[in-house]
Amino acid sequence: MRVLVVEDHEELAETVAGGLRREGMAVDLALDGPTALERAEVNGYDVVVLDRDLPGIHGDQVCRRLAGGGSRARVLMLTASGTVADRVAGLGLGADDYLPKPFAFAELVARIRALARRAQPALPPVLVRGELRLDPARREASRSGDQLPLSPKEFAVLELLLGAQGAVVSTEELLERAWDEAADPFSQTVKVTVSRLRRKLGEPPLIETVDRAGYRIR
Repeated sequence: MRVLVVEDHEELAETVAGGLRREGMAVDLALDGPTALERAEVNGYDVVVLDRDLPGIHGDQVCRRLAGGGSRARVLMLTASGTVADRVAGLGLGADDYLPKPFAFAELVARIRALARRAQPALPPVLVRGELRLDPARREASRSGDQLPLSPKEFAVLELLLGAQGAVVSTEELLERAWDEAADPFSQTVKVTVSRLRRKLGEPPLIETVDRAGYRIR
């Protein structure tokens, strides 16, 4: 999934982003309200983790504009204040969930994953196709019961392909949803990652290349 972390405390933002990347997510950062809106307009995020107290444009206004602008991204609002009144106010602005600071990182990850499932057609918690099984919450993938040693990007690509349930996923969509904005759209990154994933999945081949369209799981 692709996540935008909006937090003006740079050290905290980098810490959260680093942790989410280790969970296999593609993460972009914004340190103020205007940058958050600009990136949300350009990129298709599954979840926006939004601090409420932002410079430039307040987090409340960012949330309101995201909710009113037709963005498919789900908004998880963060704030140092955890009163009932603040939670009600945040949800009233269009936020999908609310998490007071300080928070446990494991809870943040669980809430992001839950929101991401709501940002797209509902999928089962464990993805299964034939002998292939992938559990996003446990970060486990296996074929015929044998564990697959996948890198975070390989895991993310396989999750997207399995989530498509046999439909073709374009190279552009894989790049957009499994990599962050630092990825070069003209590189061979997706092709190389799919090639490595194919080798790890073993025989017979499971990933099919559809000419001029993308990839799908057989």
